[in-house]
Amino acid sequence: MPAQAMQIRPMGEDQLAAVLAVQAACYPPSMQEPAAVVLARLRAAAATTLVACDGDAVCAYLFAYPSLLGRVTPLDAPFAPAARPDTLYLHDLAVAPQALGRGLARRLVRQLLDAAAGQGLRHAALVSVQDTRRFWEGLGFEPDAGRPPCAGLATYPGSALYMTKRLTGATPD
Repeated sequence: MPAQAMQIRPMGEDQLAAVLAVQAACYPPSMQEPAAVVLARLRAAAATTLVACDGDAVCAYLFAYPSLLGRVTPLDAPFAPAARPDTLYLHDLAVAPQALGRGLARRLVRQLLDAAAGQGLRHAALVSVQDTRRFWEGLGFEPDAGRPPCAGLATYPGSALYMTKRLTGATPD
């Protein structure tokens, strides 16, 4: 099914098993987060948690939440949305192998970044894992070299990299 026919919509709790299946297909066991943590995150940030579906089948997902620049959610930790956020923190983006090449990741990210900018958030941030730096740079994210390493970054395996992006249309600092 072409990406245009895929539906992007808010994630529902009834899709938890499908989301966990996509997670298992995309991440090594050391990076797979438990169902209870994933469900708690959905409940904490339902407005910024999306799925891409082919009919009823979940093909991709994106977990994000309103946060503060420089804050990183450790692997396996619950979300702590900020009361006065300035940043949309993109925590987890995954596309099932059979759905790769359809532009789903970019569509999911764009939808949330556009909404965040419209709500006045000035930044987006994330931790790049599994050699995804080039993908994120293609979406305008840059390594945040001017900031000391974020607490929580060390919980990610490999060469995890904190990246940020200034949101256009947001209120200036």
